[in-house]
Amino acid sequence: MKVDFTRWLPAIAKDSYRKTALSVAGVAALGGLALAPTAAAAPVTTGPHQGAVAAIDLATGKAATSAHQDEQPVESGLTTGSATGKPPAGKPSRAQLIPHGIEGAQSRVPLDDAQLANARAIVDAAKKTGVGDRGAVIGVATSLQESKLYNLGHLGAYNDHDSQGLFQQRPSSGWGTPDQITDPEYAATAFFSALKNVGGWQDLPLTTAAQTVQVSAFPYAYAQWEEQAADIVQQLW
Repeated sequence: MKVDFTRWLPAIAKDSYRKTALSVAGVAALGGLALAPTAAAAPVTTGPHQGAVAAIDLATGKAATSAHQDEQPVESGLTTGSATGKPPAGKPSRAQLIPHGIEGAQSRVPLDDAQLANARAIVDAAKKTGVGDRGAVIGVATSLQESKLYNLGHLGAYNDHDSQGLFQQRPSSGWGTPDQITDPEYAATAFFSALKNVGGWQDLPLTTAAQTVQVSAFPYAYAQWEEQAADIVQQLW
């Protein structure tokens, strides 16, 4: 029997391509919530609400019990990757994707079809906006932190103000309308447009570049996703 989290997490996710609801219920963003496109870094505050943590753990399969095994997302194969050896033909190298080395311990989550589609949208937007493969890594890592690559709708009582979408952008801070920021192509393009306004972003550590755009209460959280983001970009590029 499925657990219905929608009673306290309404409008859990949106699919801009098919406008269908995400099949995994109970996703919530973990910290790192976006504010304005250009603002000073915010100080570290408290952690995410326990209810939100529990919901996203369920959505990523961490909290699945034997009674709910059928609710675990299907892994896409983009959770692992080799840091050594030559990249596949036509793919960016690890040195291109992670030019400054990783910062601190790394995290990984399994990816289902919805997350994979959203990752593709981010990579495509990186190509179109000209930020290249390194920009794509920053974008994917940022979305992994903000929403675990789920296109989140409004989360009701668990929402951070009016943050929504892959990057938890806020309409009230000028990122766009709710419909716009829950469109993966629009959201990723908006993120990369703001990133391009960060002077010397190509030479910054990932967490610094991401934080300058996002102005998160968790400024050091982005770094933990750099390695998985690089794997995803290398395979989708």
